[in-house]
Amino acid sequence: MTIRRAMVLAAGRGTRLAPITDTIPKPLVPVAGRPFLEWILAFLRAGGITDVVVNLHHLGHRIAEHVGDGARFGVRVAYSWEDPILDTGGGIKRAEPLLAGEPFVVVNGDSLLEIPLSELLAFHRERGGVITMALRENPDPARYGIVDLDRTGRVRRVLGRPADVDVPLRPFMFPGLHVFEPGIFAWMDADTPFSVTRVTYPRVLAAGQAVFGWVTAARWINIDTPDALAAADAELSAAPFRI
Repeated sequence: MTIRRAMVLAAGRGTRLAPITDTIPKPLVPVAGRPFLEWILAFLRAGGITDVVVNLHHLGHRIAEHVGDGARFGVRVAYSWEDPILDTGGGIKRAEPLLAGEPFVVVNGDSLLEIPLSELLAFHRERGGVITMALRENPDPARYGIVDLDRTGRVRRVLGRPADVDVPLRPFMFPGLHVFEPGIFAWMDADTPFSVTRVTYPRVLAAGQAVFGWVTAARWINIDTPDALAAADAELSAAPFRI
């Protein structure tokens, strides 16, 4: 099945970027001359995505006003509003009516990988797991956390859970891009805030469901702190992503 749906996680307050994010939602913070969300939408469109869900909370009206129905970015955009904010897993579950029935991509609203998305999607289809995570070598485990793969490329542990894994593992970092089968919603509780990595992944792994890691050395940027934002702006100004 062609994967044509995606969700951008854009509801967060972006507190580490304050005071910028007191008046501008983090996904609209300018990076190399354009709101960062526009880079993300271009990435998704280049990968064959036609329908995008954006979850909203903090200054969400600013995002909705800027993006509209998505037509000028070559995609169709729908919005999933949250009040209160539901964290990553709760936000994905809240958007189930807009995503159910087909596989879908989820990408963080503050980071981006320079990859052909079509390669990740092809890998997901070939392996047949319930989830595929894009992964990179982990330069700073204390900051980014660890995702452990076994020798076959299956994810066996996420952020230390489950703890009792009895096969050799290789550690990687998760840069905020993954692909889900629609069955993932069965592993998520409705109307409650929770983290998809800290709650849903351990549940799925403990149940023996197949989760795979797609490893890349591609360039990755994020804008979650003032230093990271400055570095991303310099990086993309000097060498825009080729996607």
